[in-house]
Amino acid sequence: MTPPAPSAPRDLAAIVIGRNEGARLIRCLDSLAGRVARIVYVDSGSTDGSLEAARQRGAEVVELDRTRPFTAARARNAGLARLTETGPLPRHVQMVDGDCELREGWIETARAFLDATPAAAVACGRRRERFPEATLWNGLIDAEWDTPVGRARDCGGDAMMRLEALVAVGFYNPALIAGEEPELCVRLRRAGWEIWRLETEMTWHDAAMTRFGQWWTRARRAGHAYAEGAHLHGAPPERHNVAQMRRALIWGPGVPLAAALAALVLGPWALALLLVWPLQVLRLGLRGTGWRRALFLTLGKLPEALGVAQFHLNRLRGRNARLIEYK
Repeated sequence: MTPPAPSAPRDLAAIVIGRNEGARLIRCLDSLAGRVARIVYVDSGSTDGSLEAARQRGAEVVELDRTRPFTAARARNAGLARLTETGPLPRHVQMVDGDCELREGWIETARAFLDATPAAAVACGRRRERFPEATLWNGLIDAEWDTPVGRARDCGGDAMMRLEALVAVGFYNPALIAGEEPELCVRLRRAGWEIWRLETEMTWHDAAMTRFGQWWTRARRAGHAYAEGAHLHGAPPERHNVAQMRRALIWGPGVPLAAALAALVLGPWALALLLVWPLQVLRLGLRGTGWRRALFLTLGKLPEALGVAQFHLNRLRGRNARLIEYK
């Protein structure tokens, strides 16, 4: 393994996860080179030369067993296991998805914040789409990343985390096919830790989303995550994902079902209830969401509701969920 640069902090490591990310993975690894003491790359069945590219760039490579279903949570846990079972323990771990590239200065800012804030378990910053204007779908995702700064309830896949806190709560839940970071943050906050989002550029993300079907699948995955999160932590006082799941069910199947039932009882004119969909778009647009995003936030409740239904159907049948991939 290529030794870290002399300036690389010895108590900082990075875990990168990916599958067939190609050039995106190379950019990700290069953005970490010389900035952390160890880089662990966890691969979920790549066939594009990712393993060789990671080894060439000095990363420690962990290959997940292909006979078990892949999940991001399982991959991150495998990386954490490698860090804790071999070599000196880092104090902080930078989590990065393989389709992301770290921005200049993020490592130093996040590390300084965690060192100065003992109660903080997680520091995350601004994630941006690399090509937000390339497609409608990339632009929607870029707007999704624009979240408030300060103390937060959860984080995304890219974040710097305090290893002590991760060990204390038992790492990620490997059974989750999505929503693993918010679920982890629920347990961290319950244990007394804090989650912070900083006003600092953190990563470039490359969604590479070019088709409506990809957007639909990603929204369905979000609905599945809402339902599973609510199932695990939906009880008071946390109420994790309950509001998101309720909105998906009301604005997805709830509106057309209410209109259809009303039409059966009151007559065809009751189908005018369907106008609440464009009225919702209008309401969101007037609140400053942006008309394009307002439209797809409303439309997205349909695939989200399908994801909710998929989770509960699998649960009732006793089946394990399979990974929902949009690219």
